[in-house]
Amino acid sequence: MHAARYGPEPRRVPPGAYPEWDRALALLNRDLAVTLPEQEPLQLLALPPYDADEPKQVYVALANGEWHGNCLYPESADDPAAALAIVADAAQDTVMERLWQAWPLCAGHGLGMHAQGCG
Repeated sequence: MHAARYGPEPRRVPPGAYPEWDRALALLNRDLAVTLPEQEPLQLLALPPYDADEPKQVYVALANGEWHGNCLYPESADDPAAALAIVADAAQDTVMERLWQAWPLCAGHGLGMHAQGCG
């Protein structure tokens, strides 16, 4: 989890705020439930901006609120394919860095896989 910050605390993103990101996260949580059944579902967390004229930053976080990596790109919020790719990448960063394990694993190679597949 990122170090404590001064200012507003991250908040869970309400369902429906980003429908494409919600759909992508639901798909990933189905995979997470099968491949890492001991883990609770991932969630979207929003980090309010320091300045009112800046957008909030949204991250994929573990159920306990820990996350790792970059925020989701706002441009991907309206495109189903882009949303799935960016949410999958963020989820993978969070799971790998916070739980210290590769996820998801390629069934053919047993190694960590990326949104674009494995070779």
